[in-house]
Amino acid sequence: MKMTFRWFGEGNDTVTLDQIRQIPGVEGIVWSLHDVPAGDEWPMDKILAIKAQADRAGLHLNVVESVNIHEDIKLGLPSRDLYIENYKKTIAKLAQVGVKVICYNFMPVFDWLRTDLHKEMADGSTALFYEKSRIANIAPLELVKQINENSTLTMPGWEPERLAHLTKLFEAYKGMTEEQLFDNAKYFLDAIIPVAAEHDIKMAIHPDDPPWPIFGLPRIITSQANVRRYLALHDSPYNCITLCSGSFGANPANDIVSMVHEFIDRIPFTHIRNVRVYDNGDFIETSHRTQDGTVDIEGIVKAYAEEGYEGFCRPDHGRHIWDEQCRPGYGLYDRALGIMYLWGLWDGYRRTAAEAAVKGSVIGS
Repeated sequence: MKMTFRWFGEGNDTVTLDQIRQIPGVEGIVWSLHDVPAGDEWPMDKILAIKAQADRAGLHLNVVESVNIHEDIKLGLPSRDLYIENYKKTIAKLAQVGVKVICYNFMPVFDWLRTDLHKEMADGSTALFYEKSRIANIAPLELVKQINENSTLTMPGWEPERLAHLTKLFEAYKGMTEEQLFDNAKYFLDAIIPVAAEHDIKMAIHPDDPPWPIFGLPRIITSQANVRRYLALHDSPYNCITLCSGSFGANPANDIVSMVHEFIDRIPFTHIRNVRVYDNGDFIETSHRTQDGTVDIEGIVKAYAEEGYEGFCRPDHGRHIWDEQCRPGYGLYDRALGIMYLWGLWDGYRRTAAEAAVKGSVIGS
């Protein structure tokens, strides 16, 4: 397992590369060009600038999260071909700086959705929170206003230039079905995957967050069955998934351990994080520790250890602790703690497996 850490760039992140490199076992950053609008070709000079920064810190930039997909591609509009061509050119450029995985999503309008970015927990820390009843009783425009209020840092998935046209976007998606969204995804994959294969870059789709329809918008990466279907749309080792335990874990019906074992050959990148789901459908993001949430983090790491996982991993959203002022979900302290918890599980499971192998070898002789 290769540990990485998401970083939003100089001037756009409260966490520095020097701090990231001090977290034990972290080898690289997970990055993006957050100032490039979805659908545009990424400028090579900006890509090289990030590479130079990562090189100075001794960190690789093998994983990009995300190269966002223009809404016209998801909608299946004739204009999608232009944006797909830009996407192909970006893939070729990223290969030049050693990128191995591109994480992306196919969620209409919203990349992720929460109702409170700083919900206070019993211990005084705060975390991202989803209140089911509030979603049912708030207008999308009002939620957008609240999420972006007083934000001095970019909010991936909530880009102002896109959300400024929210009313038109909802009108464009009116009547869109899950089947149509799958069809539009296939069109995208059929065009993109051969280019990704040519440049040896895995395209790893992120699950929908949360994994169910929001505001009447369909979502397709919501369950084990739907992941299976998506991977079959273009049956290639370069059509992959970013297995996010927190996104899938918001629905307790999802068996994430089973997903790890089934899709292991198609998981080049994984997010491991915890959530606590309540009986009324609300959920809050917790520490990575298994007992603090309802996601079987212990079982998930064990499954990866059993499979000898060699892909990239990162801790995902953390709590805001010790009075840290940071981008919601992306502070230094709780994610660094999460990494050490994941390493503890990983090292323990790998050592147990190694000892069992030696014992079996002795008995067999």
